[in-house]
Amino acid sequence: MDKLWAPWRMKYVAGPRDGECLFCALAGQKPAPQNLLLWKTGRCLVMLNAYPYNNGHMMVAPVAHVAGLADLPEDVLREVTTLTRDATVVLDRVYKPAGFNVGMNLGCVAGAGIAGHLHMHVVPRWEGDNNFMPVIGETRVLPEDLEETYGRVAEAARQLGFIR
Repeated sequence: MDKLWAPWRMKYVAGPRDGECLFCALAGQKPAPQNLLLWKTGRCLVMLNAYPYNNGHMMVAPVAHVAGLADLPEDVLREVTTLTRDATVVLDRVYKPAGFNVGMNLGCVAGAGIAGHLHMHVVPRWEGDNNFMPVIGETRVLPEDLEETYGRVAEAARQLGFIR
């Protein structure tokens, strides 16, 4: 059997598990390639996923640490939805995907990696992007590194006026 090495993934598998919420930590930071934070509003943030399912995999989260949709004020819920739309606009400009998977995993049993802080996933999809590798080899092959993705997505977001 051939083996594909993904040593970058160990950082995710091994931790840290210090209990700090990723999204809460990012709320106090400035957008930068090092933290993958693309842009922020007063109530929400938009970032790349450090462990993407596909190139360009973005996440939108409220700044408030809440687990459920019913816990969000109406205006923040609308902003999460608007920023999700904006993320698809940016990704469409950069990658021209054939479609998107957009959704939330609410609660651990639903697959939420950070169950205490809801967040929306925006994953660009292409015809044939899900070949035998994830099914048989349990490995996802991404053709572009995160640094390149960040640069491309941030530039498109600037051009579209989402980043000022």
